[in-house]
Amino acid sequence: QVQLVASGGGLVQAGGSLRLSCAASGRTFSSSAMGWFRQAPGKEREIVGSISWSGALTYYAASVKGRFTISRDNRKMTVYLQMNSQKTEDTAVYYCAASVSGWAASPNSFSSWGQGTQVTVSS
Repeated sequence: QVQLVASGGGLVQAGGSLRLSCAASGRTFSSSAMGWFRQAPGKEREIVGSISWSGALTYYAASVKGRFTISRDNRKMTVYLQMNSQKTEDTAVYYCAASVSGWAASPNSFSSWGQGTQVTVSS
């Protein structure tokens, strides 16, 4: 099982950028697909995007496609979420998650979760 710690959240103005990091521990990280999710107040958790074990495949939700980029460094056991051109509707708690599969884009495929980091985008 993979243990995950997300960091990098904060307050940013609309149009700005933030980069989230998710540090992992556990022997299965390099073979696991990783995902980023977010949950805004009063809303259900939604997938932001995911990346395959090798980084060759990525998936993005329509709401963030072209603005957000997921990457990973298996040597550092870290996955990143680069968020550009941020909008107020990006305000949420962001979570990273690990799948037992090498590729996953469905929320149900992720079984290990980090603690979440708050991102607030002001107008």
